[in-house]
Amino acid sequence: MRFTKSFFYILICSCSLQLTAQTQTTEAAPEQKVVFIIVDGIATDMLKNTETPHLDALARDGGYTDAYVGGDKDGYSKTPTISAVGYNSLLTGVWANKHNVWGNSIKDPNYNYPTIFRLFKDVYPKKNTAIFSTWLDNRTKLIGAGLPQTQHVEVDYAFDGFELDTIRFPHDPMRDYIKKIDALVATEASTYIKTNAPYLSWVYLEYSDDMGHGYGDSPQLTQAIKYEDSLIGKIYDAVKYREQNHNEDWLMVVTTDHGRSAHDGKGHGGQSDRERATWIVTNSKETNNYFKYETPAIVDILPTLTSFLNLPVADATRAEWDGVSLIDPVDLTNPIATLKGNQLVITWEHLTDPNTEVTLLGSKSNAFKTGGTDAYSKLGTTTSGTESYKMTLEKADQAPVKILIKTQNTTRNVWVTQ
Repeated sequence: MRFTKSFFYILICSCSLQLTAQTQTTEAAPEQKVVFIIVDGIATDMLKNTETPHLDALARDGGYTDAYVGGDKDGYSKTPTISAVGYNSLLTGVWANKHNVWGNSIKDPNYNYPTIFRLFKDVYPKKNTAIFSTWLDNRTKLIGAGLPQTQHVEVDYAFDGFELDTIRFPHDPMRDYIKKIDALVATEASTYIKTNAPYLSWVYLEYSDDMGHGYGDSPQLTQAIKYEDSLIGKIYDAVKYREQNHNEDWLMVVTTDHGRSAHDGKGHGGQSDRERATWIVTNSKETNNYFKYETPAIVDILPTLTSFLNLPVADATRAEWDGVSLIDPVDLTNPIATLKGNQLVITWEHLTDPNTEVTLLGSKSNAFKTGGTDAYSKLGTTTSGTESYKMTLEKADQAPVKILIKTQNTTRNVWVTQ
């Protein structure tokens, strides 16, 4: 049988299309990787009033939102607007009433509320993690590296502790040594991410907070914010390099741990609006309406990281989180549960379809706090648009201690108050 040139051309094209289709279907999905940065002590108004071209570029690629720290200002989760307290709220996704870090001394963290590093290593013990920090306690006390209470969790690459090296970095009253350490930390983070690409990295920069404490609202603080912005730009350049040259998808999240005092900007720790006012910047293009139109909290970052990493988390742990993901659908927010006599009233604000089904669950214990398990029983169902659920108890002492408000997309927890 004789074959024409056109036959061979069709045959070659057909084979080529088949090979292309096979290549497309077998190409590996990009690896998901995360770097989050805490740059210390920059109130929302200070950030907005300072030129920060690198954070601006990050926000243009993804998004910016005002945010807050400090828990419920008038409620049981009221949390000091203090540095280590804020870091741990990010790391664990819960407020201080749960994680038990109330100040920078970090006396007795409750490691029953696991950090993102513990959650990640429990699932992926062989995947590398890193920390680049101007404060050693972030790794040794907050993450609890090597401690039996954290199941001896380790960070694979640690670049920290330089504040203790007084030979290389002599301590000067102007805190210039912290400025130099921040530069060292950020440069190493950029280099290491570019060459080694850990799956999970934490970068911590301190100098801006030092200038706030020393000078308050001042040109010195403004210049410190600009300086930290330049260091963040180095890290973002490394992330973009990885995405452009490797089959990797990176989530970068930058935030701060607290604002500053209202009258002069020197202090923090209280519950004034300015001390609570923070912000979140990310390169993610998948931020949800909660991120775009509400005011998220620092505790929302942990659920965002686990979601992006496709990290399975035990239901009991997830039920304790005070935050929700910034990249997944969120059906409701602002849960409140109060007991008045025998009347239990649960309220929330709905964000999506008012006909979304809501299931209410209650636990009469808070055993999770001490490493135990809480048994939840169903209280009832309603729709999110009602924004409330009421029930009368036979006896007030039969009231649940904790409530879960669940939809298909969202779980919110709240403690019952009187």
